[in-house]
Amino acid sequence: MRQLLVVFALSLMPLPALAHKVIAGVFPAGDAIEGELGFSNGDMAQNQKVIVYGPDGAELGRTLTDTDGFFLYTPTNPVEHTFKADLGAGHVAEVTMPAADVAAIMGVEADVVETAAMIAPKEGGTQVTVASLTNEERAAIAQAVRDETRPLRREIASYREHNDLQTILGGIGYIIGLFGIGFYIAARKKMTS
Repeated sequence: MRQLLVVFALSLMPLPALAHKVIAGVFPAGDAIEGELGFSNGDMAQNQKVIVYGPDGAELGRTLTDTDGFFLYTPTNPVEHTFKADLGAGHVAEVTMPAADVAAIMGVEADVVETAAMIAPKEGGTQVTVASLTNEERAAIAQAVRDETRPLRREIASYREHNDLQTILGGIGYIIGLFGIGFYIAARKKMTS
């Protein structure tokens, strides 16, 4: 009877909430800033308004996420850009790209020299000349790389969320707790017999 009471009491205990965190990230994408918004459970923020602020808090512009939770924003000033989105239910995404990264995207700080690079041939090999790429070719390559790395970034963020230290320690705690209950029941049986 006591065993049934213990099992009943355990079934009434509150379960941990299946909470999720907001995932937000920005990174260079050619001459634009690409960003990602979503939740750690894999749900992405679709058609979500994203407001871009400067370092002084003034609004620089707005953009909208696509169906995969990604957005593009083309900067016009080489200043720090802060991207904010209200995802509802108390979830607010905020991520900042430093001014140096924005300036590099705009090509303000770096002088880009379009020259051909020579790769030294190995012994007995042939010489290879790598020519400079046009802006259209660079944009096409950057788009292809972005498209291929999007799923990887999402999987990594999801993996980090689901396998964090707190989850692992919580699982170990549950196992130890179950063993403790088992030992308690066994000791009670031994005392009564």
